Amino acid sequence: MDCASCAAKIEGAARKVPGVSDVKVSIASQIMTLEVDDAATRLPVVENAVSDLGYQLDRIGAPKTSADAAEVDDDDRIPDLSHVTPAYKRALWIVVLLNVGYGVIEIGGSFLAGSQALQADALDFIGDGLISFLGLIAVGWGLAARARAALLQGIFLALLGFGVIGSTFYRVFVEHEPQTLLMAGFATVALIVNVLAAVVLLPHRKGDANMRAVWLFSRNDAIGNFAVIAAAGVVWALNSPWPDLIVAFAVAGLFLQSAWSIIRDARNDLREAAPASGAKA
Repeated sequence: MDCASCAAKIEGAARKVPGVSDVKVSIASQIMTLEVDDAATRLPVVENAVSDLGYQLDRIGAPKTSADAAEVDDDDRIPDLSHVTPAYKRALWIVVLLNVGYGVIEIGGSFLAGSQALQADALDFIGDGLISFLGLIAVGWGLAARARAALLQGIFLALLGFGVIGSTFYRVFVEHEPQTLLMAGFATVALIVNVLAAVVLLPHRKGDANMRAVWLFSRNDAIGNFAVIAAAGVVWALNSPWPDLIVAFAVAGLFLQSAWSIIRDARNDLREAAPASGAKA
């Protein structure tokens, strides 16, 4: 998961299951914690409800029939890597490099094109890549260590988001019209990169739910790319920079919401990990 809406959808699906009294989904640790009246009966129903949304769950530290907690993973972003093949790990590294690499390129392109929407779209690439990177390197880490890493990541992503918001406000007063051909060109390449990332992961999908997860991942990112391309067309048609600025504000706002959710969940996870650390001491 890489956004607050993903966590909200999962929580909503779990709460609809009879016997579930409380649900918490942490973007930071990728863990869903449940309170249920009968784990053996309710958890399979919860798992089916969440799988129908396109997400994969793996129970933590308990047999499949009696666990009362489940690790929630968006299967195309941060899967449980303890049981996947080396080829799958290599595919995920390729996705990380594609996202972060093109995110950096797109930031450069946003300055060349003078486009704030491109700059905001680049944040989505960098954010996706960093979240996937955290999932790859944090295998086997404890809750506190994962939460600290997520907290630093959330702060970094929030700073990037505020930077885009600030530079977009500056553009509001300067009213610099972006170069629409460059803007549309970089956004089109961004769409191709998203498709390539999905193609890399596709051979490693298993089951209909995971296929839906790949589709959701590609669809959501593609919507952002199409928004930038559409903004370039409207800028050209109206001879006005405002479509570019509006898209930039919208994308950056959604990005900041996700960054805040990561920070909030990381702080909550750190508070939960503190008593356990104290008990061990």
